[in-house]
Amino acid sequence: MSTIRSSRFLRNALALDAAACAGMGLVLAGAAGALAGPLGFPPGFLRGAGLVLLPCAALLALFASRETLPRRAVYLVVAVNLLWITDSVLILLMGWFAPSSLGIAFVLGQALAVAVVTELEVVGLKRSTEAPAPMIPA
Repeated sequence: MSTIRSSRFLRNALALDAAACAGMGLVLAGAAGALAGPLGFPPGFLRGAGLVLLPCAALLALFASRETLPRRAVYLVVAVNLLWITDSVLILLMGWFAPSSLGIAFVLGQALAVAVVTELEVVGLKRSTEAPAPMIPA
């Protein structure tokens, strides 16, 4: 498995992702009832989305704190973010819910924010270097 020495840029992008996930998770989980009406989404859906984000935030914060990471871990972060963006668009296109105009703007806005953070993580990965292989005594 390939290990990278995380660039400062990557660690900052992961920290930004962690903070955004934690903030959005707390808002959605904590204020689902208040947000449901204006956004046009059921409170259970909003609360569930928020609760999903909280462990993601913790894992991202852990990754951001590490000088070295498995390259696959960063690939996984990017893949999950791309899945989140895709699901966000599908929620609007598939008619699963009837969001308000504000709800549509909210979904598109957060999907755009996730896309920007994902691009920052890709740039950070490209700026990272291969970590030296550990020395194994003979």
